[in-house]
Amino acid sequence: MSTETASNTITLDSLAALRELEGESLGTSSWFRVDQQRINVFADATDDHQWIHTDPERARAESPFGGPIAHGYLTLALLIPMWEEVLTVTGVTTKVNYGLNKVRFPEPVPADGRVRLDATLKQYEELARGGVQVTVSATIELEGSDRPACVAEPVFRMFE
Repeated sequence: MSTETASNTITLDSLAALRELEGESLGTSSWFRVDQQRINVFADATDDHQWIHTDPERARAESPFGGPIAHGYLTLALLIPMWEEVLTVTGVTTKVNYGLNKVRFPEPVPADGRVRLDATLKQYEELARGGVQVTVSATIELEGSDRPACVAEPVFRMFE
């Protein structure tokens, strides 16, 4: 996966500092290329070998997309490395994906397409047993498209 380094990563020294960013844009990650090799590896990992993902010749000839496309869940999974580029909180010992409130895939990512994350901190909540839960409004943009590849609302939990 080729990337460009993001120069606008927000770095915070504590989870409490996140509260100040509630409702704010966190910015965008750098572009990530989704090549055919990554698509094939994802297909192997998930046993989803549908030809629209893994057979470039057939996909070019028969697919309504004009070529092979990334799995929607691969696009969603790339949210994590892009999220790490957008926001870093030092001193966090544990980070977990708690879930997703919603996910949609408005535009397929073609093989060799590039995506990036545009994120807003939608909600900040302190947890009873320590740590925080944040809900993010996430848009995975597709280079060259007016429509996003994915819109999602991931929920993360972090502990210091």
